[in-house]
Amino acid sequence: MDDGTQGWLGLAGKRVLIAGAGGIGSACALGYADAGATTLVVDRDPRRLEALPGKTLEVDLSVPGSGAEIVAAAVDLLGGLDVLLHCVGMNDRRPILDLTEDDWDRVLSTNLSTAFTLAQAAGRHMVGQGRGRIVLLSSVSGLLAHKSHGPYAASKGGLNQMMRVMAAEWAAHGVTVNAVAPGYIETPLTIDYLARPGIRDDLVRLVPAGRLGTPEEVVGPVLFLSSDHAGFIAGHVLYIDGGRTLV
Repeated sequence: MDDGTQGWLGLAGKRVLIAGAGGIGSACALGYADAGATTLVVDRDPRRLEALPGKTLEVDLSVPGSGAEIVAAAVDLLGGLDVLLHCVGMNDRRPILDLTEDDWDRVLSTNLSTAFTLAQAAGRHMVGQGRGRIVLLSSVSGLLAHKSHGPYAASKGGLNQMMRVMAAEWAAHGVTVNAVAPGYIETPLTIDYLARPGIRDDLVRLVPAGRLGTPEEVVGPVLFLSSDHAGFIAGHVLYIDGGRTLV
């Protein structure tokens, strides 16, 4: 529970929709709850939702029209919507020459298209009410050219640009749109990859901080960008990477 250290964020009573209950999404859901927000977490895997606070909903965002339906459900279940956090993502770590068109489409649809449909629906609602916060989960891969990250990097680079356009179009309506871009974070998305011989050590050597990050270290920046304190921050990509993008 909140020990009072997060009260300054002013998130108590805010209504938050979180898409994606993986490592970072779940950690953020707990962070929002500790800050006093009311949350709805959606994911297509019911097992990820079981231990989370607040309301949950099993849903597949890749289904056409689901973005608008989820936002409508959030408004109904929460009594409104103040914050959207999109944490849906997948990776396919193979060289580009080994990928098929279906492989490409699957990653782009999961990472980028779901962000578009959900943020568009949330943006429409927030523009109408004259206020709101949207935070999208990007990655350092949207900036760096990691090998065997072709579709993933494209999805995150595209997400960054989509976010900027949304921010430019909606800022005058009191709606901020920003992204957080974690570096190497230990999550369910990376656990198998990090278990391969030598991978962890190779990645740590690329991080000036000398270690990998944790989902909890993404929570604070997300909560800040969701708060009223971030009302004049629009179209920003905040790197949470231990200095990875410096070298």
